[in-house]
Amino acid sequence: MLYILLAFVIGLMIPVQTAVNSRLRTYVLSPFVASFISFLVGTIFLFIMTLATKHSVLIAPSIFFNNPLWIWLGGIFGLIGLTTNILLFPKLGGVQTVVLPIMGQIIMSMLIDHFGLFYSPEKSFTILRFIGIVILLLGVLCVIVLPDYLRKKRQAIHIQGSNSNKLPFQLLGVIGGMLMASQSAINGHLGSLLHSAVHAAFISFLVGTLMLFIVVTFVYKNLSNFNLAFGKDKPIWIWCGGIIGAFFVLLMAYLVPIIGTGLVVVICLFGQILCSIIIDMFGLIGAKKVPITRVQMLGLGLLVCAVVMIRLF
Repeated sequence: MLYILLAFVIGLMIPVQTAVNSRLRTYVLSPFVASFISFLVGTIFLFIMTLATKHSVLIAPSIFFNNPLWIWLGGIFGLIGLTTNILLFPKLGGVQTVVLPIMGQIIMSMLIDHFGLFYSPEKSFTILRFIGIVILLLGVLCVIVLPDYLRKKRQAIHIQGSNSNKLPFQLLGVIGGMLMASQSAINGHLGSLLHSAVHAAFISFLVGTLMLFIVVTFVYKNLSNFNLAFGKDKPIWIWCGGIIGAFFVLLMAYLVPIIGTGLVVVICLFGQILCSIIIDMFGLIGAKKVPITRVQMLGLGLLVCAVVMIRLF
């Protein structure tokens, strides 16, 4: 039960991190710089935690030579997943940007569990787990898609021929979600190899930070032109996004080897959606107030049923 609770808590963290990083972006005026700062803060935090718990951030040479190269890809997969959302939002809008990666995460997490990919614990994909996934998707539909559709049903939002133009971006959204689920499984295995989930999370963040540094340096030739979020008029909490992300990656790396990628992802998604609704309902962290609807309440009920079915079967 403790592991289920931890997975739920890290799901609650994701919308908070997104809101914090969104506010940070308004100050630095660049999504890439905001991501880089978030990753850098998380890397420094995990560096300190690794030294405090393991007393070293060094890796034994045998880890490099006796294991496949994919154990180092967790940070890159996480970075691609994060960047995908930045690219999709102006092309597909908020609803598809949320739903498509969720679908990718669910699909990939079930494949990882069924085939034991990335040395994850195997868990067969039974018919009851399939029913649970269907209920989960219906819940996501009720919570995210239907409210948006009902608000726009009187508007002409469908343009003939637009779906074919959006298809590559829609596929990218699903692939981005699949990479996020893969990141969790990879970091879980790396944590087992290093005998420390904290150390694995640090490596993941370090790889992501280095890749973002290269991207930012390429996009912004003169690094002195950065707009940094310093000043008395800027709240201190805008720097916390990286720390929240660090805890997310850390707990994912810790939980996946214990209860499996599929269950961790599904429970995290439930926490993510619930927290998003709470933030909108009360207008937290500067968000615009959006009251919860009956359709969303029905969706939350379906999500709970789905989690129970997937957990038990």
